[in-house]
Amino acid sequence: MNRVVITGMGAVTPIGNDVKTFWDNLIAGTNGIDRVTKFDVTGFKATLAAEVKDFDPTVAMEKGAVRKTDLYTQYAMVAATEAVSDSGIEGTIDGDRVGVYVGSGIGGMGTFCDEHTNLIEKGERRVSPLFIPKMITNIAAGNIAIKYGFNGPCFCVTTACATGTHCIGEAYRAIKHGYADAMIAGGSEATINPLAFAGFINCMALSTSEDKDTASIPFDARRNGFIMGEGAGILVLEEYERAVKRGAKIYGEIVGYGSTCDAHHVTAPDPEATWVSKAIEDAIKEAGLEGETNVYVNTHGTSTPLNDKTETMALKKAFGEGVKDIHMSSTKSMTGHMLGAAGAVEAIAATLALKEGIIPPTIGYKEADPECDVNCTPNEAVKADIVASFSTSLGFGGHNACLAFKKI
Repeated sequence: MNRVVITGMGAVTPIGNDVKTFWDNLIAGTNGIDRVTKFDVTGFKATLAAEVKDFDPTVAMEKGAVRKTDLYTQYAMVAATEAVSDSGIEGTIDGDRVGVYVGSGIGGMGTFCDEHTNLIEKGERRVSPLFIPKMITNIAAGNIAIKYGFNGPCFCVTTACATGTHCIGEAYRAIKHGYADAMIAGGSEATINPLAFAGFINCMALSTSEDKDTASIPFDARRNGFIMGEGAGILVLEEYERAVKRGAKIYGEIVGYGSTCDAHHVTAPDPEATWVSKAIEDAIKEAGLEGETNVYVNTHGTSTPLNDKTETMALKKAFGEGVKDIHMSSTKSMTGHMLGAAGAVEAIAATLALKEGIIPPTIGYKEADPECDVNCTPNEAVKADIVASFSTSLGFGGHNACLAFKKI
């Protein structure tokens, strides 16, 4: 089996539109949440979001291409361009040995809403001929492959909030088993719009807090829902020997991946946390980290009452008695919940925590919940010379995924 390493990373987030800015703000405890500016939230029960700021798609795309793509694709293209440049892989490998697994939980929802308005107000002839290719969830992956001439396997995974993690995990397996030598993997999302807000509000998922500092507070007893975020995270994965031979910079090694389904309910997690735990256990076992407690877990940690309680149960089952010694945090306290992009951005955070020896905080944490009694690294980053890190994701539909990383 091939070893798989990370040689490039790119990010567009509510706290920075490149990896360095994102990481610096993450360990500084910068809050990316504020009142929605993308539309008028007057009358909405939820008014806060974690929006991407000062975004310029032309750093990665021609202006003409920008007009022909949805915002979620633009986020993915900017993050992918940073990741590929960071890796230095372009021009060193045959295109047919590079694949692209980049997904989205919802795809071009902004385009869908705009073109539906055109249909209703102006008639069917005013619906853009670009409607379908702008909206579909595979088109970000397609555009990345087209830009670089990557002819290997190319598709999107769509598993709601586990999308980014599944894309990276499946890309890891593609290299591990020899189907590709390198993969561009991650997720992207851009759904801060009235329809998505209304949908999440009415299924009782969004926080109704009006205070940005107490809105996304994972594992805190006061938590009452998640804050919607947006952006993209992209990683370049590469076969280890090849990366070493070409002198690539290596951030870390992917050493484990678990993927399960609760098969329980379309939105609520399994109350016994059996299958979330199994996904984590599978990643631990594949990584050879049974019994190891000097690790960091970037938790899914959405700040919803059920998620954080269930995830705590799963972590206790997976790590056993040693769970009390494990470093954990939820970076969603700063980025909000980036939906299909969350797992990829959080994989970047988990990788950098391992490489830099710094655990990002869970900001806004004040009131302990006895049902969430884990070391969530409250409010301030801490230094820790950990030997491995994990990133967990849970999605609507019961989708669970976990990635494990080690230093090289």
